[in-house]
Amino acid sequence: MKKLLFTAAIAVLGFTSVNAQDEMTTVGGFEEGDVFVSGTVGFGSTSVADVDASSFSFSPSVGYFISDNIALELGLTVGSNKGYDFDGDLDFSEDKSSSFGANLGANYFFTPDSQFSFTVGAAFAYQSDKFSPDGGEDASINTFGLAVSPGISYFVSDNFSLRASFGALSYDNAKGDWDDAEAVDTFGLNLDLSDIKFGVAYKFN
Repeated sequence: MKKLLFTAAIAVLGFTSVNAQDEMTTVGGFEEGDVFVSGTVGFGSTSVADVDASSFSFSPSVGYFISDNIALELGLTVGSNKGYDFDGDLDFSEDKSSSFGANLGANYFFTPDSQFSFTVGAAFAYQSDKFSPDGGEDASINTFGLAVSPGISYFVSDNFSLRASFGALSYDNAKGDWDDAEAVDTFGLNLDLSDIKFGVAYKFN
């Protein structure tokens, strides 16, 4: 269903863009020298059997077009996760984790001066995750990563645009802060629309 809705959304946005061009009306668009701010907010909550969990993430960023097609972007990521375990003995336990990170990347816009554009982005990121298990010692994992993701941009007004990215070709190097921790390298390729991120961008005039 998620894949079907996303495919339908792309078709509608593309059709709207074509009609707008045919009528010689253009909403929004980017060009060299433009500055914009963007952000995504995520929240999730789930309950399975005797386990409840919730998550929150916030990722603000600022971008600058160094050419008509290429924008550099600097961003931060803040997140938290909390899991609850409730057993049959009415013994309530809680595990928490928090994360903080920064990323620097570039996005290529295929039709930047249009209302609708496909994009491809590449970013280098650092993230620190801190885990606080109930009844255990805190631990942290530091991760360096590189990811390439396709996406779309659609202007709903001259200044506001909707953004979405889906899937990624990625590489991560992670290492914990405990004794004898070993670095773990991970390669990933996910282009099946199971990982979709939505955001909003504001372009300054």
